[in-house]
Amino acid sequence: MSAVSFFRTPSLAALVAAVLAVAAAPVWAIPDAESFASCVSDLGSQARQAGVSGTVVSQSLAAISLNERVIELDRAQPEFTASFAGYFNTRMSEQRIQRGREMYREHRTLLERIAREYGVPAQYLVAFWGMETNYGSFFGRMSILDSLATLACEGRRGAYFSTEFVNALRIIDEGAVTAERMQGSWAGAMGHVQFMPSVFLQHAVDYDGDGRRDLWGSIPDAMASAANFLNAIGWQTGERWGREVRLPSSFPFEHAGLSQRKTLTEWRQLGVRMADGSALPNADMQASLLLPSGHRGPAFLVYDNFRVIMRWNRSEFYALSVGHLADRIAGGGALARAPVDAPRLHRDQVKQLQTLLNEKGHEAGDVDGILGPGTRAAISRYQREQGIVADGFPDRAVLTRIGLELD
Repeated sequence: MSAVSFFRTPSLAALVAAVLAVAAAPVWAIPDAESFASCVSDLGSQARQAGVSGTVVSQSLAAISLNERVIELDRAQPEFTASFAGYFNTRMSEQRIQRGREMYREHRTLLERIAREYGVPAQYLVAFWGMETNYGSFFGRMSILDSLATLACEGRRGAYFSTEFVNALRIIDEGAVTAERMQGSWAGAMGHVQFMPSVFLQHAVDYDGDGRRDLWGSIPDAMASAANFLNAIGWQTGERWGREVRLPSSFPFEHAGLSQRKTLTEWRQLGVRMADGSALPNADMQASLLLPSGHRGPAFLVYDNFRVIMRWNRSEFYALSVGHLADRIAGGGALARAPVDAPRLHRDQVKQLQTLLNEKGHEAGDVDGILGPGTRAAISRYQREQGIVADGFPDRAVLTRIGLELD
């Protein structure tokens, strides 16, 4: 998803981070007609108290329907882990890269003007556009008001979605879009760059000067809004997102991970080099080392702008894909080392893995079936104990060695 639509990745803005951090609740009952109508009436009262005009409230609420498909999608938890190779290769198709270059050329004058004004290079704007809606080819076809009302009234994250519903009515009230045209994803993300209503209200701009902030029909508004948002959450003008690098055979892998930062000079002293083998610069710029598919796959040094991308969408895989797509759109080449695939684990298998690691004294945290940083760190500690490369990557060999039963 995105800073914008936070529900796309088994995980943008810090606001949504809090939502996603909530543990999965028990199955909630689908609201019946009476309780849904009462809830929608309450939402209308909240909107009026927030200053939304009575006409917009009454007209919008009259057309709202419960969408059970939204509840199904909200409750659905991914049953299998996704590897970086699977994620990256699916999104980094040659077609998407070529289409991104075409869109850059077609809108170059606009994009470069926006880049000068907001400090975000054009290729990144196009990359977000490509990742979010495949350059505007698919916004989602669900009524945003139906989706947000359904999620608000279903109850599991009612307070968050109630606020987003009121914000959606505020957008309609300002004349940015009609209720009928306000369509998008099941989670409420909208337009070319899939902003949630709260992000729209704070960061969308009327760049084409027609009096409306139109993220559905105006590419200038959409691209400038994306740039404005990125600028507001900390984009560092003149800096890259990161880069692929080459590691020495003796590299100490305990230094890897987003939580660890070193200067480029320090990484250089550890033997890290550019992907083409040339030396890293001696510089004080801070970077973290990521190995999304282990020591046999690509290695990346990522900078502050990588963390900004993760405020759009809290997924390392997403941020790496946006960064690389931006590089490819700007004329860069493919990765020097292809991602390495990993076994596809069912959530129950991940729980078994976490239990095994905990039993072996390598604390993996809660047995929650999520193959996150804590579990990877536990794998790394186990690998170090066993005298094998401690990259924290769950390949078949290490999983079998730990004792996990694989298909």
